[in-house]
Amino acid sequence: MKLLSNKNSLMLLLNILIIPTLYSQKDLISRWKKGGVVFDEPQFVVIDENVQLAEHTRIGCGAHILGNSEIGQYCSIGHFSIIKNCIIGNNVKIRSHCVLENAVIKDGAEIGPFAHIEEGTTIGNNAVIGNFVEVKRSTIGPETKAKHLAYLGDTITGKKVNVGAGSITCNYNGVSKNQTCIEDNALIGSNNCLVAPIKIGKGAITGAGSTLTKNVPDGALAISRANQQVNKEGYASKLLNKYRTKQE
Repeated sequence: MKLLSNKNSLMLLLNILIIPTLYSQKDLISRWKKGGVVFDEPQFVVIDENVQLAEHTRIGCGAHILGNSEIGQYCSIGHFSIIKNCIIGNNVKIRSHCVLENAVIKDGAEIGPFAHIEEGTTIGNNAVIGNFVEVKRSTIGPETKAKHLAYLGDTITGKKVNVGAGSITCNYNGVSKNQTCIEDNALIGSNNCLVAPIKIGKGAITGAGSTLTKNVPDGALAISRANQQVNKEGYASKLLNKYRTKQE
């Protein structure tokens, strides 16, 4: 049977597969609007039947709320974010273009934009996970911040930890995953590699550009760099001339 052999057959297929789905979505969104949920461009929002939404929450254009997700009061879900099987508390802000799956986001947390929160992750109260940050199988403590370009895998942080831009936990050794523990009030410098298993103590600071393979005691400053900075006066022009000569 050539179902798509002509225009009529194509229209029949659309009627069978697509139009009922559109009506179902329209009914779901209408129900949630009556319950106090606000939608931006509701015709572009996708919500599964088992999703639970609380009043005074705002859902942005193109958002997908899927599976058994639950979203609390006074939340904001940004444009084109995808949330699947997540438990989200009250006053949570999910900025645009985030992907969250099988995670718990506690009250007051901020996620994104362009963040990826993967399975087995809990984001604590008032924590901030910023742009281009990925978190997987991790527990992020209250008021902890990882605001730029970071990866936290198999990581447990305490409260008020700050993770600098470009820092990652190196959790995989080629055979097994290993855990990183960062305790309360630690400051992780920019462009750090924390090679798990490793523990960063309370109030410790790690220097920018460090690759750390050993535990850092409470209150310590850890610096690990192959070479400290060397300034060669007047060498910049010589180096550029050398490169130009190679191109000729």
